[in-house]
Amino acid sequence: MHYPKLYAGWLLSLTVAFGTNALAVPDSGQADRIEWKLQQNWPTAVKTLDMVHSLDGKLVYILSEKQTVEVFNNQGQLQGSIPVEEGVSAIDIAPQGEMLYLINNQTQTFSAVSLSFVVDVDITGSPFKGPADAPVTIALFTDFECPYCSKIVPLIEQVLERNPQTVKLVFKNMPLNFHQMALPAAKAALAAHEQGKFWEFHDRLFAEKALSQEAIDKIAQDLNLNMERFAQDMLSPKIQAQVNKDLQDAQKAGVTGTPTPFINGRQLKQRSLEGFQAIIDDELQKRGKK
Repeated sequence: MHYPKLYAGWLLSLTVAFGTNALAVPDSGQADRIEWKLQQNWPTAVKTLDMVHSLDGKLVYILSEKQTVEVFNNQGQLQGSIPVEEGVSAIDIAPQGEMLYLINNQTQTFSAVSLSFVVDVDITGSPFKGPADAPVTIALFTDFECPYCSKIVPLIEQVLERNPQTVKLVFKNMPLNFHQMALPAAKAALAAHEQGKFWEFHDRLFAEKALSQEAIDKIAQDLNLNMERFAQDMLSPKIQAQVNKDLQDAQKAGVTGTPTPFINGRQLKQRSLEGFQAIIDDELQKRGKK
């Protein structure tokens, strides 16, 4: 399993084993009107000067005596290490952990450091458009019945038009459980992919106001697909395995909703043409392509 890696000029991925209970008393009890129970206990492996956690509870940031900020997930696995100046004595973060704030009492300074989490998104076998060897990959986790997913399509088309030689789009399925037709639509699009018509099918699905099996079949007929093969592929273990893999990849990447785009593994926060382009330009510059 691939865990997110911390990108801030340094990348590090280590695993920290769980430790023993550090409390010398039972893990539950009552004092006055306070009830408590130990929920987690794992070693930090460093002396801690300060700590803070993200609002969703998924990440813990620890300022160590070694002049580093160690970033752990909530299972005690180290995600990355960020060097800080001598004298830093207090830290804080922005709500989503995208900014790290440092207080240095020796120099009496405040610093803000932008952070970007980079994940490995496996795109093997996924439908894509754009140059196969493009230096920048947009991996998009999406749901055919999600109204927000249909709205991001024109924006991504603009991004591809602006970057025809350097960017490719990779489609990753994330059919949500509460969308009844999302899974059938995902399987249908992959079945169309088997006949070389994925993106045409993709566009038609998002153009539908209300998805149904009848609408899906009509799209397949309009695109002159072999209907017998189409029906067989929709029910095939291969197609189901591809959807399952996409869902597992979404979970590994920490995706909780759709649409969620990653640009070379960096999750996009600002969903605008300028937001896309800023990360694309940064990735191209790092690779000496700009």
